[in-house]
Amino acid sequence: MTNILEIENACKNYDSFALDGVSLTLPPGYIMGMIGPNGAGKTTLIKLIMNAVRRDGGAIRLFGSDNNRQAKQRIGFVQDDPTFYGHLTLAGMKSIIAGFYTNWDEKAFRQLVNRFDLPLNKRVMALSRGMTTKFAISLALSHHAELLILDEPTTGLDPASRRELLTIMAEYIEDGTRSVLFSTHITSDLERVADFVTLVQAGKLVFSCEKDEALANWVLVKGDNNLLNDAARDHLVGWREGEHGFEALASEGADAAKFFDGEVLVERASLEDIMYYTTPRHRGRKCSR
Repeated sequence: MTNILEIENACKNYDSFALDGVSLTLPPGYIMGMIGPNGAGKTTLIKLIMNAVRRDGGAIRLFGSDNNRQAKQRIGFVQDDPTFYGHLTLAGMKSIIAGFYTNWDEKAFRQLVNRFDLPLNKRVMALSRGMTTKFAISLALSHHAELLILDEPTTGLDPASRRELLTIMAEYIEDGTRSVLFSTHITSDLERVADFVTLVQAGKLVFSCEKDEALANWVLVKGDNNLLNDAARDHLVGWREGEHGFEALASEGADAAKFFDGEVLVERASLEDIMYYTTPRHRGRKCSR
């Protein structure tokens, strides 16, 4: 089956930032979460996918084609700060958006509006950040899109609404023909629903793989500071020294435990741990994964 999304060595250069050689593949029927700190390049990559900015290198294929403009009818997109005409009601704004899509499904839209408890007679400017996001998601899911792209969709949502959105993502891909790509700072959301995880740091790809593989390949190492010599640092990805010892990230748990001869505690790393210790200020050497 044709992949929903393929990115090969995507590059975009700005005066003070460069997205450099990012590659990933998203097959149909899966959810991919993209993580990284602010300014890492997540939104730039999404803009490249949406053909909102011109890429400086690499290739991006949607639904097996590199003609990404024609693919927009098949994509549901929610940006991190949705922009609508504030003076319009939700019903009025919906009427404008619906006209752009040949497969608009009014019944599906009404079901989502009811699910999110959205007041269609209310003006957009009167909505909270969370309600605006819910409205944007309702629009994105109402034209039978095959790829849902969400840029920080859970920002501003209360815990119950976040859980509801994650449930909707899972339902969206159930038939095995559609996929989701979403960026987030809330790594617990990824651990709950994502099948694949992509980590971007300072414009570079750290890894893009199955979530379970990422969690299996990285561990936290904890021990006394006197163990953290130059040779030890060569076995670590990033570390932090404290008054009572050091904590570090390693890419191979068995190798780390063997090197330290059992004098350290080795624990499973979370996605948040991985993101934290692979940032440039904590990273001791370039990640190999």
